[in-house]
Amino acid sequence: MPSPNEPRVTALKCPQCGADLKPSGEASIICQYCGSSLVWSTARQTATESPATAVRGMRLKQFVYTDTQGTGLEMFRMLAPVGWQIQGGCHWLLDNPGMPAVVSVQICNPQGAEAFEILPNLNFVWTNNPLVQMMFPVGSRYFGAEVRPPMQVLDAFHQIVLPRYRSSMRDLQIINEELQPDLPRLVKSEAAVTGGWAEGAKVRLRYTGPAGPLEEEMYGVVEVFRAPVASAFGLSEVIFWWVDYLFSFRTAAGRLDATADLFSVMIRSFRLNPHWYAAYKSIIQFLAQQQIQRIHHIGQIGEIYARTGREMREQNLQDWYARQAIYDRLAADRSRAIRDMDAFFDPYREEVVELPAGYGHAWANNLGEYILTNDSSFNPNLGSNQHWEPMEQR
Repeated sequence: MPSPNEPRVTALKCPQCGADLKPSGEASIICQYCGSSLVWSTARQTATESPATAVRGMRLKQFVYTDTQGTGLEMFRMLAPVGWQIQGGCHWLLDNPGMPAVVSVQICNPQGAEAFEILPNLNFVWTNNPLVQMMFPVGSRYFGAEVRPPMQVLDAFHQIVLPRYRSSMRDLQIINEELQPDLPRLVKSEAAVTGGWAEGAKVRLRYTGPAGPLEEEMYGVVEVFRAPVASAFGLSEVIFWWVDYLFSFRTAAGRLDATADLFSVMIRSFRLNPHWYAAYKSIIQFLAQQQIQRIHHIGQIGEIYARTGREMREQNLQDWYARQAIYDRLAADRSRAIRDMDAFFDPYREEVVELPAGYGHAWANNLGEYILTNDSSFNPNLGSNQHWEPMEQR
């Protein structure tokens, strides 16, 4: 039986498409017909009646992921709708010194088909040294990386990414694909400045899942780094290359475009912890210096992290901030407005946070949750047992 303070839903209509909404006990909802992100608005009419209607908006919470298997540090944080669930995490594979950690994370709506996914990066190596080619054919492993010649990003999607990550999906179709020239710059790829190259792309997929037809948009970058090496055959070249920054958005078929705003908010809010990144780079350096081919016990990560030394980690952290300062100067003309983000002051955390632009009104509670809406009369305190404070725009 609902509590006296719980709002009674009297209008179950989507304000965007007018469709009937499926009743839910959640504080926010995604329209099952048009994909719009909605929150409940309560307007108290009498002392005993609190009817609720749905208005366009988002209710978000900061998701923080900690690398419990390895360093014990916070790895990243990002905004996602309240009630969504996170699965997966960071996995350490120390037989690959060039990429000893991979991330496989999915944040999904338990009440629907919507999901944001970070897919594991893929690490490859290639060389024009004929002796190495003879000893390490395509598909074998050389210094922990898979031996395979580099390829363009769309070829990598067709030949590597989709066969490895989506081959189990029924009726898989590629319904659109296009290059994304700005993606390497947006993810701050360093390949081009080191003499290599980088290329980004996205593909749109349709397939059948357990609950019916699904659509997915997947993004990724190919980064290629070249290094000359002296050998018995003269000067040869070793190519290290990655298919990385792999992430995707998934919805029920026909709703992908309608949820673009929500997924855009999630990816723009992603923040990698520079302290974790500095530790990660230190571990890579340690593994390379010691020429470690394989480590059998995952428990050694903590020992390696300790042995890398505070000085090495501090240097990597300084390198991180130095690079960020360069990137910030290069992108000084890109304001929050261009990135579709507004700054609001969180009275609970007592700091400025960036939230999606275009709503105009934001509220925060002491659980680290945020509600955004374009309804000036919206007040989340009505009919709620939580206390919400309005956020001042900065």
